[in-house]
Amino acid sequence: MFKTCMVFTACSLGLCLNISAKRYYVSANGKDNHNGSITAPFLSVQRAQKEVEPGDTVYIRGGIYRMTEEMIAGKSNNKAFVVLLNKDGLPGKRINYWAYPGEKPVFDFQDVKPVNLRVHAFQVAGSYLHLKGLEVIGVQVTLSGHTQSECFENQGSHNIYEQLSMHDGQAIGFYLTNGANNLILNCDAYNNYDYTSENGKGGNTDGFGCHPGLTSAVNNIFRGCRAWFNSDDGYDCINAHTATTFEDCWAFYNGYSPSFKALADGNGFKAGGYGSTPPAKLPVDVPRNTVRFCLAVKNKNSGFYSNHHQGGSDWYQNTAYLNAINYNMVNRKSRTEDGYLVDVPGYGHVLKNNLGFAGRNAEVKQMDESRCEQMSNSFNLPYTITADDFQSLDLAELTKARKADGSLPDIQFMKLKSNSTLIGKGTAIGFPFQGKAPDLGYGVH
Repeated sequence: MFKTCMVFTACSLGLCLNISAKRYYVSANGKDNHNGSITAPFLSVQRAQKEVEPGDTVYIRGGIYRMTEEMIAGKSNNKAFVVLLNKDGLPGKRINYWAYPGEKPVFDFQDVKPVNLRVHAFQVAGSYLHLKGLEVIGVQVTLSGHTQSECFENQGSHNIYEQLSMHDGQAIGFYLTNGANNLILNCDAYNNYDYTSENGKGGNTDGFGCHPGLTSAVNNIFRGCRAWFNSDDGYDCINAHTATTFEDCWAFYNGYSPSFKALADGNGFKAGGYGSTPPAKLPVDVPRNTVRFCLAVKNKNSGFYSNHHQGGSDWYQNTAYLNAINYNMVNRKSRTEDGYLVDVPGYGHVLKNNLGFAGRNAEVKQMDESRCEQMSNSFNLPYTITADDFQSLDLAELTKARKADGSLPDIQFMKLKSNSTLIGKGTAIGFPFQGKAPDLGYGVH
């Protein structure tokens, strides 16, 4: 195999590679009996995994990879793992599965329809992995009852998922049920709708889900991601036993089809809750989720939603616009037999520097102000907000192309004009800001 011979060149691709690390190549025109070199690439990522060791990189060339049922790498508990990444890297020596620079590999799963099995397009059981620049489309649901499929499911720790695009299928974009210290960075999930199960409600198809069942699964962060036109929610961390952080993420049009047909729940950020889980099975320490610098626009239901959580969460410097309810802080009464199914106005929440405008039904709902810490939010400041406060209300800006490095596009949407009365009306929350005090709303840090 070819060895990395120039550390400077490796760094220019986004990560410094170990000088002895090997490079392997995958191509839609390759063959799995090749040696994996750039001139004789493998056909499948699964074949490349057999060769890699910690520190190695698999470069995946651009093109359409048409996945088939014959490629299913493993099955377990009524699930089919089409690509199964279960080999670990090491600290400082990740195994990288990267799109070849300047090229776009697209994995099409429309022909993978195993009978009576959930489809996991990429099942990531390994740790210290970095997946970057991959596109997944057409993931199917074949079961008619309560079920779901996933584009990427994470079980490992210390993984990075970067610049992934998951769209136009029936599956959840990204789904985590285990693992700690994972970063989901600059990923998009959109146009995903399960029209097969449960009479076509699409009720399990979120853009991103984080649902760790173990208290050790800490420090999972979603940063710079977008979720839109997913049939259920944009981001969901129901039943999570540890805290999740959503930072600089956007959620819009969730709960709708692209023609704005109403589908399932349709919340932007569903931060918590345990449904009908009985008290004995609730986490001993109910986690405080953090949603900061995020944007929720025209979701079917709530933009920012506590989802009947058993405690408070932290909501810092977010912006909500045109959601049915911009901020819905509803909680459960208590973790007792007579209180765990009783909804009450939210308590224990900390809300600072949040901005809401033009909620279709309400700006804020289900919040016990006497039991929450509020500071410098538009909905409790003595100012009248109008469209003239904003540089732009053009919804088309939300789907602009990302920057070359994968970061969110620079847009003027819902950013305050320099003469807005809300400029400088925030309070310091530990992040840098310009002027005497922070402005309100998303992206200001």
